[in-house]
Amino acid sequence: MRTYHCFWLLFWAGQLRQSCLTPLSKRTSSSPEKEKVLVLSGNSRRDLHRSKRSWMWNQFFLLEEYTGTDYQYVGKLHSDQDKGDGSLKYILSGDGAGDLFIINENTGDIQATKRLDREEKPVYILRAQAINRRTGRPVEPESEFIIKIHDINDNEPMFTKDVYNASIPEMSDVGTFVVQVTATDADDPTYGNSAKVVYSILQGQPYFSVESETGIIKTALLNMDRENREQYQVVIQAKDMGGQMGGLSGTTTVNITLTDVNDNPPRFPQSTYQFRAPESMPPDSPIGRIKANDADVDENAEIEYSITEGDGYDMFGITTDKDTQEGIITVKKTLDFENKNLYILKVEATNTHVDPRFLYLGPFKDSATVRIQVEDVDEPPVFSRPAYIMEVKEDVPINTVIGTVAAQDPDAAKNPVKYSVDRHTDMDRVFNINSGNGSIFTSKALDRETLLWHNITVIAAEINNPKQSSRVPVFIKVLDVNDNAPEFAMFYETFVCENAKAEQLIQTLSAVDKDDSYSGHQFSFSLAPEAASSSNFTLQDNRDNTAGIFTRKTRYNRHEMSTYFLPVVISDNDYPIQSSTETVTIRVCACDHRGKMLSCNAEALIHPTGLSTGALIAILLCIIILLITVVLFAALRRQRKKEPLIISKEDIRDNIVSYNDEGGGEEDTQAFDIGTLRNPEAIDDNKLRRDIVPETLFMPRRTATARDNTDVRDFINQRLKENDTDPTAPPYDSLATYAYEGNGSVAESLSSLESMTTDGDQDYDYLSDWGPRFKKLADMYGAMDSDKDS
Repeated sequence: MRTYHCFWLLFWAGQLRQSCLTPLSKRTSSSPEKEKVLVLSGNSRRDLHRSKRSWMWNQFFLLEEYTGTDYQYVGKLHSDQDKGDGSLKYILSGDGAGDLFIINENTGDIQATKRLDREEKPVYILRAQAINRRTGRPVEPESEFIIKIHDINDNEPMFTKDVYNASIPEMSDVGTFVVQVTATDADDPTYGNSAKVVYSILQGQPYFSVESETGIIKTALLNMDRENREQYQVVIQAKDMGGQMGGLSGTTTVNITLTDVNDNPPRFPQSTYQFRAPESMPPDSPIGRIKANDADVDENAEIEYSITEGDGYDMFGITTDKDTQEGIITVKKTLDFENKNLYILKVEATNTHVDPRFLYLGPFKDSATVRIQVEDVDEPPVFSRPAYIMEVKEDVPINTVIGTVAAQDPDAAKNPVKYSVDRHTDMDRVFNINSGNGSIFTSKALDRETLLWHNITVIAAEINNPKQSSRVPVFIKVLDVNDNAPEFAMFYETFVCENAKAEQLIQTLSAVDKDDSYSGHQFSFSLAPEAASSSNFTLQDNRDNTAGIFTRKTRYNRHEMSTYFLPVVISDNDYPIQSSTETVTIRVCACDHRGKMLSCNAEALIHPTGLSTGALIAILLCIIILLITVVLFAALRRQRKKEPLIISKEDIRDNIVSYNDEGGGEEDTQAFDIGTLRNPEAIDDNKLRRDIVPETLFMPRRTATARDNTDVRDFINQRLKENDTDPTAPPYDSLATYAYEGNGSVAESLSSLESMTTDGDQDYDYLSDWGPRFKKLADMYGAMDSDKDS
C-alpha cells in the first residue's frame, strides 16, 4: 500500500490573524464555507477504498484596499515531504497566480502584489502543488483553495437617478405619496453594515418627508396651494453604516411640482364696466371686452360668460375668447340713439369645470354690471319703404307723375333731403324726379312692347351734408295700351291648282298681337273692300282667331295669271280697335289628279322665243367642251417650246466663260490660273450638249491634243478652227471667250501718274477723238492744259 504524506498550508488572513491547520476531528464540524477538505491520493478514482486525507485548511479572508508599501502577506504553503534541503519546489496556479498572487517556490510563502477591490472580484480560486526539483514529479496531489476578499466600507451609496421629477395635485392630504427614491451601495451587504442604507431629508421640510428605510417621499404639510408656490426642490441623503457616524453618503435632488385643481372661482376685478357704441355700428360688431380673473390654469381657468338680465338682453350678446378667456360683448341689432341711448346689462362669469371637493369655498361664478352708452351719429336719410313699385300706362304723355318716394333724416336735427335718380340705372333718362318732394315723372315716351319693367334707383341725400345719402330701388311697370294692330303669325305664300274646284280651302290664316289682353285676343278677318267683290277667292272667318281662304271659281290658268295677291284685313276687339291689312300671295300651279303640285313655272310657255331646258343644257355642254379644247391646245403649245441653250452657269460648253477677275495686268500670273488653257487635255470633249436632243447629235470628232506647254495663242487658234469645222455646232452664233491678252501691251498705260514723272508735257488732245464716252476725261485733262497755258 502506497505511503501518504501530509501537505500543510499555513495562511494568515489580513495580517490580523493566522489560520493553522488543525486535526481532522476538529475540522469535520466546520461549515463548508469556512473549511475545505482535500484528499490527496495516488490511486485512480476508480479505487473503491477510502483515501487518506492529506491536508485541509480553513477558508481565509484578505483585507481589500491594502495601503501598505510592501506586498500583503497571504499565507504559507508547506509539505511534510519538505526536508528543508531545497529539493521541493512550490507552484501556484489559478486566478491571478503569477500576477496578482506570487509564491516563493522555496519557502511556499504567498503574497498579494496589488491592492484588491472586493467590488471588482470578491473570491479567487487557486491551486497549489509541490514537485521534486530533480525529477519534476509532484510529491503531493494538486489541491484547490479559496481566497475571499474581506470587505471594507469604501463605497458610498449611489442613487439610480441624479435628478427625480414628480408632481402631485395641490391641496393634497398629509401623507400623500409623491415618489420613491432608491440608492444602492456596492459594498458587501452580508458583511457588517457597509451596505445598509438609511434615507433622510436635507432640504424640503416642512413640506415633505421621507421614509428612512424605503426612500418613499410623502407630503408633510396640509393645504399646499399652487397659487402660492408651485415648484419645490427636495434634497434626499442616503447614508450607509445604518446612518451611524463615519458612514459614507450620497444625495439626490427631487423636483416636485404642484399641479392645479379648480380651487379658485373667477372674480371680476371691478363691479361695473362702461362702454360707448355709435348707433351706426353694424350687427355682430364687438363693443368691448371684459375679463374675470381666475388663479387656476388650463381647463380649471376656462370661463363662460353670459348676459343674465338687463334692458338690452335682446340687443347685445357676449362670447368667450378661448385664447384669452375674455368676454367679448357684441351688438346683435341696429342701435338707434333717437330711440334709446343707454343700456344696462348684468354679465355673469362661470367656471366650465367645477371640482365638487371645493364647493365649500363658495359658488364658482361672479357677476358684474355693464353700461353701454349709445352715441349719436349723423345718419343718412331713411326711406319710408325698402323698395317702391309703381305702374304707368305706356301712352301717358311726357312729364306725367307716376309716383312719389319719401325719405327723412333720422337725426334729431331733421336736415332737409334732396332726391335724384342714379343715371347708371336709367341710361336713357326715361324718368326724372323732383329733387324737393320726390315725385317721379316721365321724360320720354314709353313702350311696353319694348321694355316692360324699368328698374331705377333713387338717391336721397342731406342738403347740408351730401355725403350722407341712401338709396332705394324703384320698380316701374309699364301697363299695356292697345296701340298695336294684329298681324299675320307668319308670311303666307300658298298655291292653287289649275284644276281646282270652287269653294275649295287652300290656306288657313292665323294672327298675333303684340299687345297684352286680359280677356284674351279676339281677331276678326275680312277681305279688303277693293278685293271683296272682284277677287277670285273668298275669306271665311272661323271666329277662333283663324280664317280660311277658299276658291271662288273652277279652274285657274297659270298662263293667263300666275300669281294673285289677296289683301286681308285683321282687327282686334280691344279699345281702341286696331286693324291692319296683310297680303297673301297665291300662285297658280300645275297639279296631278290628287292635287299634288307639279310645277308653278310658266315663263317658258309665256315667251315664244324662250329656250327649253334641254336647249340650255346643250349650250352649257358646248361651252364646257370649247373650254377644254382651249386648255389642251395651250398645254401642247407649252410642251413644244424648246429649252434655252444655256440654262445655268454650270453649262460645261466653252460658250461663255466668265472669270469676274480684273487681275493685275499681263505680268500678274497669280490673279487666276490659266493652267486649263495651257493644258487642253484637262477638258473633257465627250460631254453631250444639253440644248439638243441626244438622238440628233453627231458623234463628236476627237481632235489631237496640243503639246504640253505650247503657247496659249496657238491653243486658242486651234480651238477656233475646231469650232468652225465642227458639224455639231449649233445653227446660231455663240461666243467663246478665252481671256488671254498675251505678252506686252500695244496701248501701253493710260495712267496719268506715270506721266507726272516725265520731263515733258503730255498731250491729251487725242482723248477728244475717242468719242462721247471719253468726253469727261478730255474735258478734265484739256482744262489742265489750258490752265498751264494761262
